[in-house]
Amino acid sequence: MATIASKLDEVSGRIARACDAAGRPVSSVTLLAVSKTFSADAVREAMSAGQARFGENYVQEALYKMAALAEVRPQLEWHLIGPLQSNKTRVVAESFDWVHSVDRLKIAQRLSEQRPAHLPALQVCLQVNISGEASKSGLAPAEVQTVARAVAALPRLTLRGVMAVPEPAGDLAAQRRPHRALRELLASLNAGGLTLDTLSMGMTADLEAAVLEGATMVRVGTAIFGGRPAVA
Repeated sequence: MATIASKLDEVSGRIARACDAAGRPVSSVTLLAVSKTFSADAVREAMSAGQARFGENYVQEALYKMAALAEVRPQLEWHLIGPLQSNKTRVVAESFDWVHSVDRLKIAQRLSEQRPAHLPALQVCLQVNISGEASKSGLAPAEVQTVARAVAALPRLTLRGVMAVPEPAGDLAAQRRPHRALRELLASLNAGGLTLDTLSMGMTADLEAAVLEGATMVRVGTAIFGGRPAVA
């Protein structure tokens, strides 16, 4: 059975090949290992293979792992990539390094107010519903410009860019379209006076398409940790 270390190597190889095809340096893409539903021991195993950045969808699950791995906390970077409710903003502001799923100004304002002064600024991305799916969280593309300007002005936060979870698509050309739209949205924000550097897009099934369209951070879980158990 393949180890987490060997799977990390495989994913790194995929990223490197996609960067080569895109004419980009491999250093321009950061791998975020999505460890949701997997144990603190799995995170520790990935860490021993050189992985330092981990993405979690569920706040309480992430806090449990953070506690279990408290002795190596300075070596890890924790990213919240799942939906964030207002009643969870304080513990997220106190515990995470990044939040990718800011989907309304109220959430950003609460994170800004609740980020402890002794910690570095919380790094945030705006989640965009780039495919317009009714079931997905995220700002409509037309809303992003206004919200981005307001979030960028908040203290204790640093707005880094945008994130999306596009609708699944079967072929590379179809996968590239929503990623291209997100890249163009980021470009329009920067053209409007912001200085953003992060395109959080691409997962196990579509990381090549994302890298070809400019992803700076890909969020990969299944290809590293394996399939997740079915929920009864």
